[in-house]
Amino acid sequence: MIVGVWRELILELYPEADLRDPADEAALAEVEKRLMLPLPFELASLLRETDGVVNEYGDAVVWSAQRLVEDNLAMRGEPDYLELYAPFDEMIFFGDSDMGPQFAYVHTDYGPGVVVWDHETDRRRLVVVSLRDYLARCLLQGNAWFR
Repeated sequence: MIVGVWRELILELYPEADLRDPADEAALAEVEKRLMLPLPFELASLLRETDGVVNEYGDAVVWSAQRLVEDNLAMRGEPDYLELYAPFDEMIFFGDSDMGPQFAYVHTDYGPGVVVWDHETDRRRLVVVSLRDYLARCLLQGNAWFR
């Protein structure tokens, strides 16, 4: 098997990572269709190499294509969430921490960025501007890197 750029990076940063088989093009198209947003290029590229990234503790650092659809649609449609939180329609959640916060792509004036969302306060804060930086921080610095 040819090792892709993302797989190589992840295994270099975190050899214990659980990498899965690649997502197929139909799954990626389904994500975009169901969420009505384009997948950021780097996230689509990673999913083409591994359909999600899980650390040794079971934390979903990057969700699978199926979970991207399921969790994002659930968050957008949950009646309590609609009442409690600002809309999620322009966000694509793609990973989480065992400490509660979730990570999402948002579009900024400078291009896509990754925000951390705190479900207790609905605070959304830009933490990194690239998936590479996100992975490095998650895999090398542990679960509290975004604080």
